[in-house]
Amino acid sequence: MKPITKRYEVLGDDFTHAGEASGKVKSMLRQLGYNSDAIRRVAIAMYEGEINMVIHANGGYAEVSVYPDRVEVLLSDTGPGIKDIELAMKEGYSTAPDEVRALGFGAGMGLSNIQKYTDDMRIESQVGVGTNMYMTILAQRPE
Repeated sequence: MKPITKRYEVLGDDFTHAGEASGKVKSMLRQLGYNSDAIRRVAIAMYEGEINMVIHANGGYAEVSVYPDRVEVLLSDTGPGIKDIELAMKEGYSTAPDEVRALGFGAGMGLSNIQKYTDDMRIESQVGVGTNMYMTILAQRPE
């Protein structure tokens, strides 16, 4: 079956519109009859990724492909890249500037939350070039 594919732009430094893409995907999945657990996990993982692109990468885009059994998400940016992915995955590690932390963001939980709420996650990043994050969320988690 051919997936439903949507692409959403994510603007850098725009906290007012951050999370719009994940909100639109959440609504679409509800309309398609996805179960609430899968919808919640997609929304959380996408939101965390969007916030990271807003804070660290001057924006980018989210490409979402919806299949009957899974949702695949590509978050892509041309930001500074992630120097040490293993370190960035540690809960509490953050390179967010103080002004972003003052807004309540940048606690260093984004990547670890994405990993927690997805069934598969892969990050490809090159310093000075950008980052691609691939996520898969199954419609039904195996028991």
